[in-house]
Amino acid sequence: MKKGNWRDRGRDRRRLGYRSDWQRDRTQEQSAVQSVSLHVQGQYRVRVFIVHVYLVLPSPELPGFYFDAEKNRYFRLLPGHNNCNPLTRGLLQEREQEKHRARMITEDERAGLNSALLLQKRHLGLLPGNSYSRLIHEVKVSGMRRHRLEVQSSESSSPNTDHFRLIVGDSACERVFTVNDVSHGGCKYGIMNFRGCSRGSLSVKMCDNLYFTNRKVNSICWASVTHSDSHVLLCLVGMAETPGCVSLLPASLFSNSNPDQPGMLCSFKISTAWSCAWCLNPQADKTFSTGLSRRVIVTDAVTGRRQTYGISSDVLAQQFALRAPVLFNGCRSGEIFSIDLRQRGRRDHSWKACRFSQDSAITSVRILQDENYLLAADMIGEIKLWDVRVTKPVRKYEGHHNQHAYLPLHVNEAEGLLMAVGQDCYTRLWSLGDGQLLRTIPSPHPAGKDMIPSVVFSSQLGGNRGLPGLLMAVRHDLYYFPYNSDYQEGGGVVTQAAY
Repeated sequence: MKKGNWRDRGRDRRRLGYRSDWQRDRTQEQSAVQSVSLHVQGQYRVRVFIVHVYLVLPSPELPGFYFDAEKNRYFRLLPGHNNCNPLTRGLLQEREQEKHRARMITEDERAGLNSALLLQKRHLGLLPGNSYSRLIHEVKVSGMRRHRLEVQSSESSSPNTDHFRLIVGDSACERVFTVNDVSHGGCKYGIMNFRGCSRGSLSVKMCDNLYFTNRKVNSICWASVTHSDSHVLLCLVGMAETPGCVSLLPASLFSNSNPDQPGMLCSFKISTAWSCAWCLNPQADKTFSTGLSRRVIVTDAVTGRRQTYGISSDVLAQQFALRAPVLFNGCRSGEIFSIDLRQRGRRDHSWKACRFSQDSAITSVRILQDENYLLAADMIGEIKLWDVRVTKPVRKYEGHHNQHAYLPLHVNEAEGLLMAVGQDCYTRLWSLGDGQLLRTIPSPHPAGKDMIPSVVFSSQLGGNRGLPGLLMAVRHDLYYFPYNSDYQEGGGVVTQAAY
């Protein structure tokens, strides 16, 4: 073999892919180092992913423990059945709700939309017509700021020592009937007179004649006996040996003028009435209805004549239509049905003009000006707009909170608003046209089962010179939310309170 042939063989081996032992060992070491590097990088990625999931996802619940987000650790949850162990999940939930309410009050104070920017976008064609109308609603509603009202009274004692339970305004919203809980039991009721001016101020004066009762007031509505809103219809629940009844009280009874001639005052022995409604249609003049357990009673307030309709559930909500003598009823079973009073002679159930239902007990029904549409709210927080001609819901209003409370709906078609106070004590306002939630107003006081605010909304709160605004009664305080943010004091009668 010639010298130098081993070099040729080496070149041939490299060309054919053969490697020497030391080259194979070096390649294996480099591969091992790369695999270790990838393994370390994989562990790092896994650790980063775990940390990301730990920080983003909520902490899992452990039996007997609760997680403190501020301290980032678990603490033992005590039973809380006595004073030594007060820490419970209910108490922790109340603390979180109170923190959320405090944040909402701060955000509510800073909220607002720029109307000039909306107008500019509208002129540039960046907003469709329906969105522009809804956003204008948002501007008006977001501009409502809370102000505390001081109520005038000739009594030496303060009139706001007892907690408000219900407030119901008349058609002109110049008078508001109030029901207050009394500390020693029972309740008192009277009328507050409101007076507004063009600058936005509002004065309030409580009537001197307050009435006390040891019975609970279940339902209230204004009644037009001699003239518009001349009386107030009350459903009183019986207690112990005192039976329940329905009382028709003249509004002049709560006034210093003509105390000797209060007008027609009568009481009807109707026990356990859940709801009541007054008919304004001329074909059923001076007629009111009461919803009871498995019955509906329609009564003539002058003659006392009654017509009873037997049903299969408790009637919790009622309202009469205006154009026809038709009564709409909402039941505990979730059924909504109407009664045509012109069919009183029929013995069967053909007097039910229409009937449809929701998934829970109905707490409120409201008929719109176009009486083909009806709003209904129930005890699972659903609010629906129904077309009674086809008995189908055409719109939903999301966000309402209710579990078992009797909570009313408030509609103002002139302003295009729907309002409701939830069991969580938040007041929500929706656009009636498209169902958009416009604003959520937190309660000025900590939430509680017996501290749910009662509200009244009017386009002219306080009469012809009044402005659109929301009246809210919670605990022993009265608040005013006017449309205009530049609220002025009214001669010392109304004082502005800070948030």
